[in-house]
Amino acid sequence: MEGPSITPCIDFDTWLALTQLHANYASALDSGQWDLWPEFFTDDCVYKLQPRENFDRGLPLATLAFESKAMLRDRVYGIRETLFHDPYYQRHVVGMPVIHRVDTSGIQCEANYAVFRTKLDGPSRVFNVGRYIDRIVRTPQGLKFAQRLCIFDSEMIPNAIIYPI
Repeated sequence: MEGPSITPCIDFDTWLALTQLHANYASALDSGQWDLWPEFFTDDCVYKLQPRENFDRGLPLATLAFESKAMLRDRVYGIRETLFHDPYYQRHVVGMPVIHRVDTSGIQCEANYAVFRTKLDGPSRVFNVGRYIDRIVRTPQGLKFAQRLCIFDSEMIPNAIIYPI
């Protein structure tokens, strides 16, 4: 997505809701409240975690790809009940969203992110760095992600990604 020459304007209440959506998303994940994660999305959402190289080349292969809130809930079930791994904490640092377009399909924006991982027996390390490319829509429950693409910069990721980014 190319940066715009003129940033589209939104009203203050929408800007506040947009930045709060990003902050609440990171807070829910950082606190391990996995059941909250799907609630940030619309029912027919798209969530993908994809390497930058594949995204830039238009290649469809993604590390994780979900196409509905039901699939996100299934991932939460997997995190809680079926995936076995060394426990770790995540901490998200998310930049301010840059708005590219506001139209009838929603708010098109992106924000840089860095996720740090801390295992119980070691120091914190940079785990995943990239940018979110979002399409956010207004719902009766407030702003929700209709699409969240997590495009990570590195072609290599350590072991497996268990928790959402």
